Amino acid sequence: MVERKAGHAGSWYTNHARTLSSQLSTWLFDVPNPLDDIGPLPIPGCRIIIAPHAGYSYSGPTAAWAYMCLDLSNCKRIFLLGPSHHIHLPTVAALPPDTTAYLTPLGPLPLDTDLISSLLNDHHKLFSPLDPSDDEKEHSLEMHLPYIRHLVSLRKVKGEEPLLVPLMIGSTSEATECRLGKLLAPFLADPENVFVVSSDFAHWGRQFGYMYYLPDEAAEPGRGVKLSSAGESSSLLKKGTAVGWPIHESIRKVDGYCMRAVESGEHQRFVGALQETGNTVCGRHPITVAMAALEVVREQRGESTEGEVGESQRGQGNGRFRFVRYQRSGMVQGIVDSSVSYASAFAVL
Repeated sequence: MVERKAGHAGSWYTNHARTLSSQLSTWLFDVPNPLDDIGPLPIPGCRIIIAPHAGYSYSGPTAAWAYMCLDLSNCKRIFLLGPSHHIHLPTVAALPPDTTAYLTPLGPLPLDTDLISSLLNDHHKLFSPLDPSDDEKEHSLEMHLPYIRHLVSLRKVKGEEPLLVPLMIGSTSEATECRLGKLLAPFLADPENVFVVSSDFAHWGRQFGYMYYLPDEAAEPGRGVKLSSAGESSSLLKKGTAVGWPIHESIRKVDGYCMRAVESGEHQRFVGALQETGNTVCGRHPITVAMAALEVVREQRGESTEGEVGESQRGQGNGRFRFVRYQRSGMVQGIVDSSVSYASAFAVL
């Protein structure tokens, strides 16, 4: 029996239990309740969310918006889907079943070792064992553990402690993501399961290799340029600062374009938006897997899997995501600046 330590506690978030609990409660209860056009929180039937995974000083308040929406009233199992930042994975990795719990400063989260073992053994072409040392380096899963542990305690989930199924989604192909979505769809349809999808949005700046820019507000999201101090974009800059539309507004528009693609419920539209803009959404593969699973669930229920969703319909029990919060780590003005975007969304099933 192995317990996975909280390797980022004390750096990416505090390792002091009382301080951490206070921070999480503050961020959760700072979320307006009820939410405009949505209603009281948590939202009945909200069993899947998208939330960011940066250090808590950056993304903690944004993540709270997603977690406040989450309905844990019937929860017996929590799937956590996150990307890999440190190792190349062609499919999905999970810790070997001898790992029985993830530790947090607020207490342990027990793993569903039976299900994890079944996924590894019965679907070995899609799932592979994750080296514990690689898991300890990764932050996309761990950054959600304190929120999950705190919310389970705060909401006083009835019955036995919910079991966690953490899955690290690699650089999967669209075909593989559809296969994973089909495999996970029965779990998503089960009202006793909850899904947390881990992702930040645009990583903009030279260190991220992404300096995409829309020169004006009317520019189509796929018609941007790559900023540099010379060449094609030199006329758009003065001493490294955009002379026209602010760079941070361009980032917001590109993120918004990708978020609307997620809200459409069509995973192919999201994939297309990423291809058009090159947007550096680090959790693009987990998001696509989740969208593919939602498509299967809607199809099995005889609901539409295509078409635009009106403003009054978004997030109203139709199995499509709705974004409720968007923030950035900074407002980029020039090419020496950088920022990471954070967004929270929910879907009702």
